[in-house]
Amino acid sequence: MKYIDEFRDGELARGLAAAIAREVRPGRDYAFMEFCGGHTHAISRYGVADLLPPNVRMVHGPGCPVCVLPIGRIDMGIALALERGVTLATYGDCLRVPASGGLSMLKARSRGADIRMVYSGADALALARREPGREVAFFAIGFETTTPPTALVLRQARENGLCNFSVLCNHVLTPSAVSTILESPEVRQYGTVPLDGFIGPAHVSTVIGSRPYEFFAEEYRKPVVIAGFEPLDVMQAILMLVRQVNEGRAEVENEFTRAVTREGNLKAQALVSEVFELRRRFEWRGLGEVPYSALRIRPQYAAWDAEVKYRLACRTVPDHQACECGAILRGVKKPRDCRLFATVCTPENPMGSCMVSSEGACAAHYSYGRHRDEAERVPVQAPVPGGS
Repeated sequence: MKYIDEFRDGELARGLAAAIAREVRPGRDYAFMEFCGGHTHAISRYGVADLLPPNVRMVHGPGCPVCVLPIGRIDMGIALALERGVTLATYGDCLRVPASGGLSMLKARSRGADIRMVYSGADALALARREPGREVAFFAIGFETTTPPTALVLRQARENGLCNFSVLCNHVLTPSAVSTILESPEVRQYGTVPLDGFIGPAHVSTVIGSRPYEFFAEEYRKPVVIAGFEPLDVMQAILMLVRQVNEGRAEVENEFTRAVTREGNLKAQALVSEVFELRRRFEWRGLGEVPYSALRIRPQYAAWDAEVKYRLACRTVPDHQACECGAILRGVKKPRDCRLFATVCTPENPMGSCMVSSEGACAAHYSYGRHRDEAERVPVQAPVPGGS
């Protein structure tokens, strides 16, 4: 790739749309879930859904690490700063996620908690180095993409004996979530949605490779196509999925060959394995407790594990009763199905996590889709006889 415009060419997009229209079979519906929030925003921003035939439907998945983080984990970070006097450093998206008691990290900061926005774990580590008398905890969050940098700062903290630094680990794993969407009975209260295949995440796959998706492609007979984030990437992936469905195949294919290999980044994987191990269970917003779906810090790094250091415990906290984030994260409902959407719940006043994150489905639909919804609801008036 030389220029990004190559993957946003309108003429090529129309060609791909025509190819998809030729390939789909009349009388057969196709439902594909894009797992990653980056794909959700690309589909909404560039109007990809408008170029697809009516019988091809895109379903938004839980591919936003901020969106799937349960309230109890946010509460842990707030308590650490508000009650223990620890300086909590985290990414900007986390600051506004609603927590218990009408709080968020941002609101807790207005009550005196020292909570700071950073761009990376390295920023939090640098703060701890500059101020050795200050206890600094990094609220680490993300899928496999952001896990290696967290592992690196933990190793650096240990090598430097930086005892005033710790990490509150909230890193989660993509393949476990996909498997849970397909089979877990614990989340059936939200309803189910028939899926014919998945668009696999891009950035995550640069780290873990395409190999981890092979199991559930074979086990659940669902094709997976790993795709980049540009509109032509997504449309090419949809065409590849349609062809797999038509041919009765369920394989892992890689559209994003310019960045993803089957093996992934082996050096990053080794670093993560050195510092982290699997948790037996971890709660996801919208999915409940998912077995072996998250990472925790290994015992040899316990001195830098905030959960161990401060004896923290996570409790389950129900979401706002009127918020549909749980169902939206599973693809059962769309943002416009939530009665809070674009009324009580907006990016300026989010009631649920899907509206907070820049990768959330509700935030994407608020930015790019809600005006289309409003236009569809406005009745077309018949022309007045004799009028001009």
